Amino acid sequence: MLGQGCQLSRDGRGAWRASVSVERPWRSVKYAQVRLKAYASVNHARADFAEYVGGYNAGREHANLAAVTPEERCFPRLPTLMAMAA
Repeated sequence: MLGQGCQLSRDGRGAWRASVSVERPWRSVKYAQVRLKAYASVNHARADFAEYVGGYNAGREHANLAAVTPEERCFPRLPTLMAMAA
């Protein structure tokens, strides 16, 4: 893979800090969802994952985001835009 131009990390030094922003959420999904359930099919796993991510982003306040949800933090005008579109 390295011969095809792939990098081991985003900063090119192989440091763990380069991928921690990606690895941490996947670890949460793995321990909160995947390890607790035996999925009957890939479609069932996808649906459950989508439900988990939706709840994580829209229904769970985060302490390091000043007690707002990620959705509220990233899309503060989203409810207004959705109301205007309806």
